[in-house]
Amino acid sequence: MERNEAAAVLAYIGRLDPRTIRTDTGEARDQIAQWHELLGDVPFATDHGWDVREVIRAHVLDCPYPILPVDVARKWRIYRRDRLQRHTDPTPSANPDNPDAWRAELLATRHAVAAGAAAPSTHRQLTNGGPHPDIEARLRTIGSCIPPAARAELARYRPARAAREAAVAAGHTDALSVPCQWCYAGEGEPCRSRRVGPDGRARGKAPRATPHPTRVDLAAAKPARRAAA
Repeated sequence: MERNEAAAVLAYIGRLDPRTIRTDTGEARDQIAQWHELLGDVPFATDHGWDVREVIRAHVLDCPYPILPVDVARKWRIYRRDRLQRHTDPTPSANPDNPDAWRAELLATRHAVAAGAAAPSTHRQLTNGGPHPDIEARLRTIGSCIPPAARAELARYRPARAAREAAVAAGHTDALSVPCQWCYAGEGEPCRSRRVGPDGRARGKAPRATPHPTRVDLAAAKPARRAAA
């Protein structure tokens, strides 16, 4: 904020709150110098939501005490902190092999966002609506968002899911589409090893790579029951 802008701010405050008006020339000069000193890095207004007049108006309406320059400076710091918290650094266009240029571009972007000269980059922010139509078309084409090579690597770490996908690909009924009556696994959950101990209680909860035979039979009978209905 320049010195003439600080004087304009004080004139605006005096219009809303006459208690802040200084009639003595020396006192008015000192007041302008004080506000200019404390608000030197605070802009008068930006293109992205900051206007010092809005801060002054809100203070006059909500607070019975005359506004001080520190009140405006604190509001500006809150504004900057909020913008930086909503900002995610975009990938710089500079050559990554040039760390100085890379860092300079990141800092310039952050400074522009903090100063209100640029809008925060919120590409990681949750938004309303479903996926982009282009993404939906690609998923319909390839059938999954996981590449086949990555799926093959993950198969050994999730054997139950791999067995389920292999059964569906081979044209068999998805056994996990129905609950298991043996281990009581819910629909979509893998079967678990359920052994009955001498006391008649079920023991063992380790997940199985393959569903129980009774579950497979129940899933196979499911389309037949629907057709009969």
